[in-house]
Amino acid sequence: MSFVAFLATVGVALETWWQYLLLFVAVAASWAGVPFIGATALGAAAVAASQGRLNLAVVIGVATAAGEVGGLIGYAVGDRWGQLLLDRPGKHQEGRRRIVEKGERAYARWGRLAVFFTPAVVSGTAKMHHGQFVLWNLIASFAFAVSVAASVFGIGRVVTGHTSLHDIVTLLVGLAMGALVMVWFVRLHRRRSAVKRSPQ
Repeated sequence: MSFVAFLATVGVALETWWQYLLLFVAVAASWAGVPFIGATALGAAAVAASQGRLNLAVVIGVATAAGEVGGLIGYAVGDRWGQLLLDRPGKHQEGRRRIVEKGERAYARWGRLAVFFTPAVVSGTAKMHHGQFVLWNLIASFAFAVSVAASVFGIGRVVTGHTSLHDIVTLLVGLAMGALVMVWFVRLHRRRSAVKRSPQ
C-alpha cells in the first residue's frame, strides 16, 4: 500500500469511527435489554456499507463485540438484581414475572440455545452457568451480526444494480446463516424431545 493510499484509509477511518461507535452502543444496549434498537442500527450500518460508506467486515465485528458486551451487562444485572426486580412491587411486577417465567420455560425446552431468543437479563436471573453464557452469547451475537448485516448488505447491493459475484455471495451467506440457525434449533429441539420421551 502506498503512503497516499494509507493516508486515504486513515482519513476514511477518522470520518466513520463515530458511526461504528454508535453501532456498538446501540447493539450493546439491545443485547443488554433495550428492544429493537440493535437490529435497526445494524441494518442501517449494513445499508451504509452497501453504499461504500462503511466496511462490512468491521460492521460485523463491531456488532459481534457489542452483542457480547451488552449480553454480559444484561446477564450481570439479572444475576445480581434479577430477583430483587421480580420482588419489587408495582404495576409492572406481574409483567416482569411473566417475562422471566417465559424465559425459564424456554431454557427448560431449548437449553443453552435459549440464549438466542431470550433477554440476557433472564439468563442471569435464571442463573445460567456464566461460562456457558459467555460462549453461547458470543455465538448468538456473531450469528445475528452475520445474518442481518450480510443479508441487508447484499439486498442493498442488488437493489441498486450491483450484481457482482461478491455481492450475490454476501447475500447468500447472510440468508444461509439465518437458515442454519433455524435448522440447528429444530434439530436440537427434536433431539432433546426424543431424549425426554425415551424410557429411563
